[in-house]
Amino acid sequence: MGKKILKCSAINTGTSAKERLERFWDIFDKEDNVLVCINADPDALACAMAIKRLLRYRVKNVEIAHPNEISRLNNLLMVEVLKIPLERLGNVKLSDFNKKILVDSQPTHLPVFEKIDFDAIIDHHPLAGECDASFVDIRPQYGACSTMLIEYLRAGNLKPSVALATALFYAIKVDTQDFSKHSVLADGISFHYLFNIANRNLVKKFELTDLRRSELKYFNIALSELIYSQRRLYSHLGKVKSPDILVNIADFLNHVDQIDWVLVSGIYRDKLIVIFRCDGYRKSAGKMAERIFGEVGSAGGHKEAGRAEVPLSKLLLGEKKFSTLMLKRLVTRHMK
Repeated sequence: MGKKILKCSAINTGTSAKERLERFWDIFDKEDNVLVCINADPDALACAMAIKRLLRYRVKNVEIAHPNEISRLNNLLMVEVLKIPLERLGNVKLSDFNKKILVDSQPTHLPVFEKIDFDAIIDHHPLAGECDASFVDIRPQYGACSTMLIEYLRAGNLKPSVALATALFYAIKVDTQDFSKHSVLADGISFHYLFNIANRNLVKKFELTDLRRSELKYFNIALSELIYSQRRLYSHLGKVKSPDILVNIADFLNHVDQIDWVLVSGIYRDKLIVIFRCDGYRKSAGKMAERIFGEVGSAGGHKEAGRAEVPLSKLLLGEKKFSTLMLKRLVTRHMK
C-alpha cells in the first residue's frame, strides 16, 4: 500500500498527544530498521535521542544520521558527554533501512533530505508545502521541537533518563533562548517537567563551552577593527576558521550599552558571512539582513538575530579587500 500524502498544514489539529503517539507507533513493526535523519543542533540531537527511546522494544534497530559537520564546541561537548551515537549521512547506506524519520527539519530544508523518502516527519519550523509521509506532525507555533517529543514521551508514560532529560532541557533553552524568543505555554510546561530530572550542571557546562583558546585572537581583531556610528557597532574580521566565532563576537558586542545594532562579518570558504544583532524592538535583524543581502546571497533570521552569506564573486570587489568601512557603507545605505 502506498503512502498517504498529507498536507502539513492540516495535520494533527485538535489531536491529543496520546493519539499522535499511537499514530506514530502504528507505522512501525518489530523487524524495522529505522534511520532518524537530523540537521544536527541541540534541538535535533535531543529529538533524535527521544525517538530512539520511543521506539525501543518496538523496532529492531534505530540509528541517527546527520549531513552537516558539527563544529560548535557546545554541540560537540553535548554529543561527547551524553554519548549520542551518530553517523554521517554520507556514510550510511539508505537501503539498509526500511523506515526513515526526519525530525526538527523538513525535506525542503536541505537538498539531501529532498532525495529521501521519509515515513515520518516531526518538526516545529514554519510549514513548507506538502509532505509525502505516512505520519506528519508539524507545529510551527512551538518554540522547540523537543517540546513535542516530551509530549510524546509523557503520553507513553516513558520517563526520560537523566541523559535524555538533560538533552531535551538544553534544547528548549537553546531554541527559545531562555524563553526570550518565540515560545508557547507547552514549551514552559515541558521545561518545568524536566527541571528536576535533567542534570542542570551539565547544561551550564554546555552553555559556557563555546570558545577555543585559538579563537581568542579574533576578539582582539574585532576590537581593533571596531567602528562606532549612530548607535551601531561594525567589525570585519577577515578570514575566519569558522563562522561560529562571528556569532560569539556579535553576541558579546550586543551587550554594550546604548547600541541598537551590531554587525560582525568575516570571510569563510569564499563567502562573506555577516551576523546581525539587535534588541528586536521595532526592528528586525532578519529582515535587515534580507534587505541588504537578499539579492546577492542567502539572508534572513529572526527579530533579534540575522545572518547573510554572500559569495565573494557577487560583491564585485575586484582587487579590493572587504573591510569594516565597506560593511558600514553597505549597511548605512539600507538603514532608515
